[in-house]
Amino acid sequence: MDTIFALATAHGKAGVAVVRVSGPRAFDVGRGLTGKSLRPRGMTFASLSDENGSFLDDALVLSFTGPDSFTGEDIVEFQIHGSNAIVSALLAELAKWDRIRIAEPGEFTRRAMDNAKLDLTQVEGLADLIDAETEMQRKQAQRVLSGELGKLVDRWRTDLIRAASLIEVTIDFADEDVPLDVTPEVKELLSGVLSDVQKQIDGISISERIRDGFEVAIVGAPNVGKSTLLNALSGREAAITSAFAGTTRDVIEVRMDMSGLPVTLLDTAGLRETDDPVEGIGIERARGRAAQADMRVFLAEEGEVLDVKFEDGDLRLLPKVDLRDDAKSGVSGHSGQGIDVLVARIEAELKTRSANAAIATRARHREAMTRAVTSLSTAIDVLNRGSDFYDIAAEEIRSVIRSLEILVGRIGVENLLDEIFSSFCLGK
Repeated sequence: MDTIFALATAHGKAGVAVVRVSGPRAFDVGRGLTGKSLRPRGMTFASLSDENGSFLDDALVLSFTGPDSFTGEDIVEFQIHGSNAIVSALLAELAKWDRIRIAEPGEFTRRAMDNAKLDLTQVEGLADLIDAETEMQRKQAQRVLSGELGKLVDRWRTDLIRAASLIEVTIDFADEDVPLDVTPEVKELLSGVLSDVQKQIDGISISERIRDGFEVAIVGAPNVGKSTLLNALSGREAAITSAFAGTTRDVIEVRMDMSGLPVTLLDTAGLRETDDPVEGIGIERARGRAAQADMRVFLAEEGEVLDVKFEDGDLRLLPKVDLRDDAKSGVSGHSGQGIDVLVARIEAELKTRSANAAIATRARHREAMTRAVTSLSTAIDVLNRGSDFYDIAAEEIRSVIRSLEILVGRIGVENLLDEIFSSFCLGK
């Protein structure tokens, strides 16, 4: 296998840059550039020189022998000054070595998976951690990266193998008098796994929202202060405001961090009947995005009916509360009155929903688990038909195990790997 190298830190001028080398020639490279023998696992401060002996830079050199490294291979990392010129010089020097090449995007992580240092769900967790923008995204990604989902799958797999072995022993001794009825234990094992998997499926939609962001739509009639409220919440002039009704013609989006949760606020066109075809398109978009949003904030007068369904968890507030003398439940983007209460209520609602998040976070996870649930349900139904159908039940249990192995990337995911790793940066 080739030895690979890449800049592991961001491109551009910085205080420190890290160049990573992984593979069978990593320690040869380390010795060649430093003129020193590197410890199997340690740190060395050394001057780096090119093939002609010319000085490149002073560096802190970290060395790790496989399999006790990130990739499971020998790794040497050079921490150098973050000058573009120094980084370019070191990369050019590395490219001169035989059987050493620049890494492809995500290749370090792919080697970690190939060497059983990470499973596929952990790889996805690492990708999410790199992309995390909020505290909740960070925590969720680290749970997956730590291997929680893989450990859960291993526990399910152990129970399923136990259930399958009980059934197959009964099949093997079908012609003999086997006094023990294994059906109750097998059903208990399968039912336990079925319940756990279904809980994960039920919580994946929330996990996806934490990863991708919740959407909160501001809904109301024209000129009730929706755009002004959006600007006040975002702290900038994200939407055009005016005294003329129908100013907003499209959906304006603003991304925010609300107590660690990623939230996209949507300013929508005012809901009304109109003969203006362009405004009409905006209103239809407003209705569609509001219906699809995770939560809606209605700015409306008491008793006012808007053509968007109010659902559990939505908020209804009186608009332009600064112009009222007796309003108790309202908000004003112009004066800021009620905004702190609104933000607190949005955060409380989304935090309540987030409490039901699963460890699984992706549509791919849902698909694999859904297949597992289908096979589990079939296996339980078949068991209830008696021992004559045990062979069918055993095959359904094997189907469940295959679905879970696909989930963690042990089998049947080769077609996904290029797509997944291509999203990684070059040095990861």
